[in-house]
Amino acid sequence: MANAEMFHVRTEEAPLLPAPVSTTGAIGWMRQNLFSSIGNTILTVIGIFIAYSMIMPIIQFAFIDAVWTGEDRTACLAAEPGEKVGACWAYVGAYMKQFIYGRYPYEELYRVNIVYGLFALLLIPLAMPSVPAKGLNAFLFLVMFPIAAYYLLTGLEFGSFVVFPIVETAVWGGLLVTLVIAVTGIVASLPLGVALALGRRSQMPIIKLVSIIFIEFWRGVPLITVLFMASVMLPLFLPEGVNFDKLLRVLIGVTLFSAAYMAEVVRGGLQAIPKGQYEGAMALGLRFWPMMYLIILPQALKLVIPGIVNTFIGLFKDTTLVLIVGMFDLLGQIKSSFSDSTWATPSQGPTGYLFAGVVFFLFCFGMSRYSIFMEKKLHTGHKR
Repeated sequence: MANAEMFHVRTEEAPLLPAPVSTTGAIGWMRQNLFSSIGNTILTVIGIFIAYSMIMPIIQFAFIDAVWTGEDRTACLAAEPGEKVGACWAYVGAYMKQFIYGRYPYEELYRVNIVYGLFALLLIPLAMPSVPAKGLNAFLFLVMFPIAAYYLLTGLEFGSFVVFPIVETAVWGGLLVTLVIAVTGIVASLPLGVALALGRRSQMPIIKLVSIIFIEFWRGVPLITVLFMASVMLPLFLPEGVNFDKLLRVLIGVTLFSAAYMAEVVRGGLQAIPKGQYEGAMALGLRFWPMMYLIILPQALKLVIPGIVNTFIGLFKDTTLVLIVGMFDLLGQIKSSFSDSTWATPSQGPTGYLFAGVVFFLFCFGMSRYSIFMEKKLHTGHKR
């Protein structure tokens, strides 16, 4: 009995203890990824120093030394020699309406705001996988919204009866033009790119040859040349008296240019689908279009989501090139504001470009993060 009393038999499980602090949370992540070895530690310190050297001047310029209020350029000038003056956000505030709407008539700005509101109201539920009625939502966004936006922005008149006064596209500008070109190019280039990709893989020689010629031609010329062709040379080939609006010509050129790159992205996805998928679809008796619509394209498009979004981001940034054909997008509107002597200061240019960079970054970063979300949602990485 004496020996038995020396032992203790546990009748219940020991409580679970939390993992050591050094292996969990922010500290654990830093130990594992940043300071796991001497080499990584040195690289981390160097990286922090470089980041600090680059980021701190921007923070100093954009926030610490910035001027937030003022009526004219005097607010953004140094009061005495040697004084640091940062970003002139008062200038951005004064020009904010022009940066967003261009020279769109002030009394008609509510029409642009309605278009912005409808765009967000339809796009947000369409981008959320859990929201029902996707078919109706897609129909409203892809069919009804462009029609409504066209008449809201350009105007609608029936003889002497004016619903919305006509507003020429020549006075459009700023973020409005950027979004119109980018959204139109993105929405129109995807289906056209899919059709071209299917045409390039077609067994019909004529369709395949036409698709190859189209793709290689548009991929072989820079976008700046396409814009010049659409804006300057296209009217020379039209019959006398026939002319297209400059914005429409730009939209056509951007869409065709982007569709060629989109076709190659989609073709990569089609080539990545195993041959067994095609054979299985044909064994079920499916014809070409049902096979593509129901089996092949859903898999191919999921595989190339990063490439598609990358093309969209490139197109969104390339909209700044329309300035060369006399259209003032966001960046063009900012550059045109530099001619106003009311806000002419040494910090005006850097402030304007910083504002444009932030706006473009927010849109592009948003598209990138949504791409990552959809990849995880659809398991495009083929996780095992």
